[in-house]
Amino acid sequence: MPEIKNDKKRRPLKNLPPERFQPPKFWFVWLSIAMAVVVILFFQRTPMQGVARLKIQEVVDYADGAGLVKVKEGIIRPEPSGGRDWVVISGELTGEIPSGKDGGMTKEFRAEGRLTDANLERLQKSEKFSERQPSTWMSGLSQFLPILLLIVLVYFLFIRQLRNAGRGAMSFGKSRAKLLTRDRDKITFADVAGCDEAKEEVSEVVDFLKDPKKFTRMGGKIPKGILMVGPPGTGKTLLAKAVAGEAEVPFFSISGSDFVEMFVGVGASRVRDMFEQGRKNAPCLIFIDEIDAVGRQRGAGLGGGNDEREQTLNSLLVEMDGFDTTEGVIIIAATNRPDVLDSALLRPGRFDRQVHVDLPDLIGREQILRVHARKISLSDDIDLGVIARGTSGLSGADLANLLNEGALIAARRDKKRVEMVDIIDARDKVIWGRERRRIMDDEEKKITAWHEAGHAILHAVLDDGTIPIYKATILPRGRALGFVATLPSKDILTMSKKRLLDRVCMAMGGRIAEKLVTSEISTGAASDIKQATDTARAMVCDYGMSDLGPIALGQDQDTVFLGRDITRSQHVSEATAQRIDAAIAQIITGQYARGESIITEHREALDKIAQALIEHETIEGRHVMEILKHGEIKSPVINAPAPARTAGKPAENKPADKPATDGFGSRTAPAPNPA
Repeated sequence: MPEIKNDKKRRPLKNLPPERFQPPKFWFVWLSIAMAVVVILFFQRTPMQGVARLKIQEVVDYADGAGLVKVKEGIIRPEPSGGRDWVVISGELTGEIPSGKDGGMTKEFRAEGRLTDANLERLQKSEKFSERQPSTWMSGLSQFLPILLLIVLVYFLFIRQLRNAGRGAMSFGKSRAKLLTRDRDKITFADVAGCDEAKEEVSEVVDFLKDPKKFTRMGGKIPKGILMVGPPGTGKTLLAKAVAGEAEVPFFSISGSDFVEMFVGVGASRVRDMFEQGRKNAPCLIFIDEIDAVGRQRGAGLGGGNDEREQTLNSLLVEMDGFDTTEGVIIIAATNRPDVLDSALLRPGRFDRQVHVDLPDLIGREQILRVHARKISLSDDIDLGVIARGTSGLSGADLANLLNEGALIAARRDKKRVEMVDIIDARDKVIWGRERRRIMDDEEKKITAWHEAGHAILHAVLDDGTIPIYKATILPRGRALGFVATLPSKDILTMSKKRLLDRVCMAMGGRIAEKLVTSEISTGAASDIKQATDTARAMVCDYGMSDLGPIALGQDQDTVFLGRDITRSQHVSEATAQRIDAAIAQIITGQYARGESIITEHREALDKIAQALIEHETIEGRHVMEILKHGEIKSPVINAPAPARTAGKPAENKPADKPATDGFGSRTAPAPNPA
């Protein structure tokens, strides 16, 4: 599609939000000049310091030579404001006289008073005085200019500001929708990847905005509103901008929180003004991001709903219901919480179509990586397909962050291009957190090594090749003191009962190994126990994978502040609750015994994996498999050298970039497990 060029004949956009008053450039310069003029004129009319004040008769005596000094030169200037005979005489003497109260000496003098005819003749005979007739225009200007300048300054400093403040108060209910320019930062469908189905859904909107008669001629109606639903970071806002870029129409963007204010009626007023702007700039797109901030179900939650937010929602419902699609204005909204939206907002005639933007699959992740890799200098050894296979579950924003982290790591290593090792390090940092080397004594290090070795044994034995071990380490990442990382070989969309039971068994590996080797248990398995319990509870209450049968027993898990009900209701009886607890305990204890049997059978491999972790701190998944099959590590272990550390200088404990997301093998402190 050709790029949009600046066309002077393009129809101007009307009814844009009023601009705030901007003072002229260099206003302080002009203000300084005006004040300087006022000061100069003021001091021209006021006697200056260092000038002797004399009487008219004394000046006449000085002119005749009767005084102690003589006049060098002088000027006689009639003063109209003092009367016809009132004059101002100023000049310079050949000698010095006292200047006044300060006690200094000066040659300059000034005299004001009436000049008689006799004294005028005496001054004229001295031939040292000249008469100057004042200009009436200049005299009037010198009198009124300071007053005029003061009035102008007061106007700009006070009255103009008060007027603009009043105008801002009157525009408080105006829409805060921002108009994105079409000629700058243009985004098209080529910049959006990983959501082909969503692009097909919104492509009809582009065709309608380009040629509305194509649809109205057949009697069809384009959806009034499109609701984009999906997890955070999947590209909902980017897709809406791409629709505007492809259709080449104005794009108004606003957040749902911009409607709600502490003043009553402001949100409803902004909704009406936003739709009015859309009508005057049709065809156009109005994008409302995070619409759940204003579109939550009315009357839901503890204590009822917020009156102001509900009035804003009512105004939005009325405006969308009365919106005529022939005007060419389409509303696009985005949210990651469609379950809390009001049902009236989702009915046909308002948001007619819901577009689901899910996490990208393998092909989608590779496409997203190719889009973001355009601006990064990559080396020839990088295979984006391999990176896509190792980043299952990451959103488009996470993948963009991964490439950016890889570029930053390469820059810190003084490389000219990003290499594969930089991308791998960036992936480990994004998924599991930044590696932190901290001092641990031998006892703590051994316990951590046995703990992770237990997880590694169960992962290696129970895995069917779908989720192989990536690495095992006793170096802290995030909040974990050590962990066993796994990377799925494919996208896993469903989980069987066998795989869920294996996950519970794998989670028990750390606790089993600790108890088997040291005959003690520690707090290191806190997150493992919590995750195993959550998995077992979901199997019983949500998935129907227990003797209780396929019955949904977890309907009372939602909080009353976010749910649809005002109060929490109990959906199970006390007897059923006891059976649920028994079923959960049966799953966990059964898998604990199963894991204990497997680790006891591979006790020799457990010891060798723990020793390898103590020696190398980090080993790869292939090393674990080699120990299980051959009893020793066959391939070399290559790890980054550890920085020099001393016992007297503790490690810098920086917060992790992201909590470790690997569910099993994460050995943490007694703090709650990061979500």
